[in-house]
Amino acid sequence: MKKAPKPDITGRSEIEELVNEFYKRVREDELLGFIFTDIAMVDWDSHLPKMYAFWETVLFRSGGYRGNPIGAHSQLVDRAEMGKAQFDRWLTLFCSAVDDLFAGERAEHIKNCAEDMANVIYSRINGVPDPRFTPENLTPEQKRRYSKYKSVPAEP
Repeated sequence: MKKAPKPDITGRSEIEELVNEFYKRVREDELLGFIFTDIAMVDWDSHLPKMYAFWETVLFRSGGYRGNPIGAHSQLVDRAEMGKAQFDRWLTLFCSAVDDLFAGERAEHIKNCAEDMANVIYSRINGVPDPRFTPENLTPEQKRRYSKYKSVPAEP
C-alpha cells in the first residue's frame, strides 16, 4: 500500500504540530535537553505559544511574534555551552521534525529560515562571523538582500 503524500504547512495548526514535535525532541535530546530544562528553565506553557507565533510570523508574515531571540539566547552563553555543535544539533532536530511531518514549498522554506536563524544567532551571541558568510561568494541578489541587514563600511 502506497503512503499518502505528506502535507505542506498551510497554517497555524501545522505550525503548532511542528513546534510541539520539535520541542518534544529537544527535551529528549542529550546535548540540548538540559539547556532548556535545567539552565534556561523554560516554562513550556508560555514558551510554546511564543514559538507558534514566531514560526507563524516567519512563514506567513502574520506579525504576531514579539520578542528578541538573540537577547534570549545571549543570556545563556555564560551558563551553558552555546557553540556550533549545539546550534547544529538544534537545526538537525528541527529539520528532521519538518521532514517527518511535512513536505512542500513551505516545509522547505521553514527549514531554510531555521538554518539562517541558527547561524545568525550562533554567530551573534558568540561574537564570531556567520560560518556561512563569505562575501566574495555572494550572488548579486544575495548582496542586495544582505545589504538590508548589515551595512559594510566603505574601504578608505
